[in-house]
Amino acid sequence: MHASVFFGRPHKLHSKTWNKRTLQALLAASFVAAGPALAADKTSLPKLTLDKNITLSGLSSGGYMAAQFHLAYSSEVQGAAIVAAGPVYCAANSLQTAFAHCLNQSSSTPDLTAASAYLTAQQQQGGIDALENLADDKVWLFHGTKDSTVAESVSDALAAQYQSLLAKNNLVYVKDKAFAHHFPTDHQHGTDCADSKTPFIGSCGYDAAGAMLNHLLPDLKARAAKTSGQLMELNQQALAPKAKDQLGKTGYLYVPQSCSQGQPCRLHVSFHGCKQYGGAVGDVYARLTGLNEYADSNQLVVFYPQADKSVMNPNGCWDWWGYSGEHYATKNGPQMQAVKQLIEVLQGRR
Repeated sequence: MHASVFFGRPHKLHSKTWNKRTLQALLAASFVAAGPALAADKTSLPKLTLDKNITLSGLSSGGYMAAQFHLAYSSEVQGAAIVAAGPVYCAANSLQTAFAHCLNQSSSTPDLTAASAYLTAQQQQGGIDALENLADDKVWLFHGTKDSTVAESVSDALAAQYQSLLAKNNLVYVKDKAFAHHFPTDHQHGTDCADSKTPFIGSCGYDAAGAMLNHLLPDLKARAAKTSGQLMELNQQALAPKAKDQLGKTGYLYVPQSCSQGQPCRLHVSFHGCKQYGGAVGDVYARLTGLNEYADSNQLVVFYPQADKSVMNPNGCWDWWGYSGEHYATKNGPQMQAVKQLIEVLQGRR
């Protein structure tokens, strides 16, 4: 990905012919035994028994969203894994600041003092949960050395922000891999690890899904050789009124067989990056990160909420700079509320 991925500038490296061929191959690669089934209302959802406490992950704009959601709802989030993103409120509701300090400029210097002041004020006003909740949370961060979309200094700032909130040993920051800007995997269905190209799933010989989940979840079991659960399509806008005009119509939910049979399971929410929303790549992100293989062997349901493109957001990014409104990084943010409502529906709390 390049800064153009976030904000819609043309990217000369993208070949329409190459993209179409690659997407066809990736869409054909299926790790899920059962085909997608549409869940348009609560009655069509499987009867899940989910823990109230959740974990998160995200790539790029999805990484920004995961961190925002973590801090906003820290009373219910136990940990987060973030690939290639910067600190919460880095953009400070300003597109100019986002370009200057939160992407790929070598001179980028995110203002952590201002971000901290904002978060403290939001905590006092009820815009986010108490920051003290994060003290015992686990956080896993990743930044590739060949990432030309998010500068190392930007990811370093996220690490510094989290380290100020967490116990010292609860933060893992991986930054020694020569990878480009994508979600790195150890399977052969991705693109060249040195390039950042659609659909931004890299074949890198590195199991990021396993590394992050091993840190976030206690006693992680080895992944399944092949998934046996179901990847469901959710009508996000029908299931959650807050999702209308904020999220795409279709979201994805991976449900292991044990979880669909009512056994107690945990919920993990994974946010895609820009140009990875369903309207651009279908269910590729929901299938190919490697998270689902671990879900099968670890009583883990994985929810892949989907943003959508718009005039203000042509690449279907999650809002980390303010296109949905000034409260985007808090509980009052429209996208934050929509995702929270969907999570509560899945948990049977709505």
